[in-house]
Amino acid sequence: MRVLHTADFHAGRNLRGFDRTPEVHAALVEIAGLARSEKADAVLVSGDLFDTVNPSAEAEAAVFDFFLRLRDADIPAVVIAGNHDSAARLHSFAGLLGWVGVQLVAQPTANPLDLIRTVETRSGEQLTVGALPFLSERRLVKAADLLGGDVGAWRQKYREGMGFFLRKLAEGFRGNSVNMLMAHATMDGAVPSGSERTMQFDLMNAYTLSPLQLPTEAQYVALGHVHKPQKSSEMPLAHYPGSVIQLDFGEAGEKKQVNLVEVEAGRPARVTPIPLTSGRELRTVRVGLDQVESRLASLANFGGLVKVVVQAPAGTALPGLKDRVLRQVPGALAVELDAMQDDLALPELKREGLSLTELYERFHQERRGELPDDLRTAFREADEAARGEEVA
Repeated sequence: MRVLHTADFHAGRNLRGFDRTPEVHAALVEIAGLARSEKADAVLVSGDLFDTVNPSAEAEAAVFDFFLRLRDADIPAVVIAGNHDSAARLHSFAGLLGWVGVQLVAQPTANPLDLIRTVETRSGEQLTVGALPFLSERRLVKAADLLGGDVGAWRQKYREGMGFFLRKLAEGFRGNSVNMLMAHATMDGAVPSGSERTMQFDLMNAYTLSPLQLPTEAQYVALGHVHKPQKSSEMPLAHYPGSVIQLDFGEAGEKKQVNLVEVEAGRPARVTPIPLTSGRELRTVRVGLDQVESRLASLANFGGLVKVVVQAPAGTALPGLKDRVLRQVPGALAVELDAMQDDLALPELKREGLSLTELYERFHQERRGELPDDLRTAFREADEAARGEEVA
């Protein structure tokens, strides 16, 4: 049996005001073509189809076109919701997608065995998938627990809740079937892309699973959530295929891929990464103030997307800096100034002492550009209201 594993499409991603959806669509067309050329019996998609809970029409069209291409190739798919997806939204059209051969699991039910999906392949083999969509720690760690325990206790509570679902899913595996597990979660030891570190809550502080919790009956664990391709466990074999394009500058230089899993019932799986070529290359270029023209001239014909970081002494007045950069690199999405004495400070120290609003401004700057005043005000009011509720 040949199963193609992918994840983290993030259709609808906007980088500094630049819509990446056409690139995501191109990657999905490439993946659908690989599923056909590699004679895949099934495709697994481990969450984060969309970048936001309310995706654009273009983002939805890109994802649905992917599923239609699989339908035209007579290749079934099993899909789970990720943390960026709206589980309720995906659940609402799960029945409709079933008509084109997509088994979508967006929300858990009272009976965990409802999360088991079975695929009858063209070769007559059976694939059994324990499909576990993203489960927020808020659903597994109740407010009452948070009021009384330390962080370690909360994380242990989360592991116990996830462990319950994982054990139940393993009960649905069959001896005469290929058995796989899908999950959108963070494993202990997962190595993040730079993109995940730009988020307010990075993976170092996330609720995580131990590889020891993965059911050994699973011949392959198809993971999603971490954008850097990697193997997360040897026994059972667990992989993150990573995102399908370089989504932001933290992923610059990463080679994107899908995983081809070859396996038969009762035998170990073999995983072959297949590189993807779609998506524009991202690059961060650091230059000194006196090197702006000389260093950037070589990027005039660069077809990717560029972030330029200009290093200059603190307090230097730099009128017209952005115009200088754009004259050399018209496609530059971001121009940032880095005061030289700050270069010695660790990222953790640069965040120290910043308010939640200031952290949000940094996050918004990285993802979408300058934060509008009305959005800053709304965020500050929401933060103050939340703090008021905590005090009450």
